[in-house]
Amino acid sequence: MSDPVEEIVPESSAKGSLAQHDYSSSPSTDGDGLRRPTNDKSHLFGRQKPVHAALGGGKPADILLWRNKQISAGMLTAATVIWLLFEWIGYHLLTFICHSLILTLAILFFWSNISHFVNKTPMEFPEIVLPEKLWTQVALLLRDRFNWAFGVFWEVASGKDLKKFLYTIVGLWIVSIVGSWFDFLTLFYILFVMLLTVPWFYEKHEDQVDTYAQKAKKELKRQYSHLDEKVLQKLPKVPFVKDSKQQ
Repeated sequence: MSDPVEEIVPESSAKGSLAQHDYSSSPSTDGDGLRRPTNDKSHLFGRQKPVHAALGGGKPADILLWRNKQISAGMLTAATVIWLLFEWIGYHLLTFICHSLILTLAILFFWSNISHFVNKTPMEFPEIVLPEKLWTQVALLLRDRFNWAFGVFWEVASGKDLKKFLYTIVGLWIVSIVGSWFDFLTLFYILFVMLLTVPWFYEKHEDQVDTYAQKAKKELKRQYSHLDEKVLQKLPKVPFVKDSKQQ
């Protein structure tokens, strides 16, 4: 009998299969070299998509993640200047709008007249037309958000879920305390700065944030279990009013 012929796998094929296996098991990256989330690890808020895709993708996500640094830096600078004008200098909103319009109209008016004397081409004013489709989408989005907010309000106020009711009361109480520390403009500015910095920071340090978030989540669950065992379970249950048909 002849000896069995051993199948020889080419070295290049073996290396290719190993490289393919290693690539599939390793976390993928996006165009900027940032790691995409893998399914074998729990992420913040149960997210399964990359941060860019979770934010909706497109230009808004690019601005929030500082992919377009000029626009992101410009928005942050403009918000900071406006906040300084209103908070430190004491500018009023109506005065700021009127002064801005006066300055803009004066510059455009004088440039349009001076351009004839200095042999310059007069400025061509662009025709600004707001797209109807965009405003329709914004109106529909606002309608959906208001309907969702009213639905949550009535669901909490119906008295069917004590835990959700307590969560809502505590959340509103915390917001009221934070609101007493700052005025509305400062609070809006802080939220705007957080919107431009927190997603970028999270994408840069995703693994560390997810690890600390999981630890904090476990600790909150442990504390809530103690609260539920010692307090919530001892509260009397509120009898629900049944419909007349069911009675």
